[in-house]
Amino acid sequence: MAGVGRNMVAPLLVLNLIMYLVVVGFASWNLNHFINGQTNYPGVAGNGATFYFLVFAILAGVVGAASKLAGVHHVRSWRHDTGATNAASSLIAWAITALAFGLACKEIHIGGHRGWRLRVLEAFVIILMFTQLLYVLMLHAGIFGGGSGYRDHDYGVGGAGEPKGPRV
Repeated sequence: MAGVGRNMVAPLLVLNLIMYLVVVGFASWNLNHFINGQTNYPGVAGNGATFYFLVFAILAGVVGAASKLAGVHHVRSWRHDTGATNAASSLIAWAITALAFGLACKEIHIGGHRGWRLRVLEAFVIILMFTQLLYVLMLHAGIFGGGSGYRDHDYGVGGAGEPKGPRV
């Protein structure tokens, strides 16, 4: 696939899957404590953008992890049809991650006391925005570059070299 093969995509896929699962874990923990009103708990306090950031971070984590599972299927089969599906789902995951990235930047810009768990979540979302973008670019380079796809080499050829199909 135009030099972008399994050996380049697979490690980034695994890295992004692990990072998305970490984002889901930290975002769900923070959101749970935020909803319970435990904002004075160490690691939860934030500012006006915290709730929106947590919602988009958990959404980005879930959609991103689901798109990485489609990516595992694509790396396993490595065909054009699975590549297109993987590229589409990864692009959607990147778009949602970019929204969470914007809210993380807003939360950092507003300032205030943010616990270590919230800062770690912000850092993971910021890093994921760039690694997911790199993954999407690699997938699109592979899709538009050609390469191995699903091909039935016997299609249209009969047993003795005669074409298959109805005779007109």
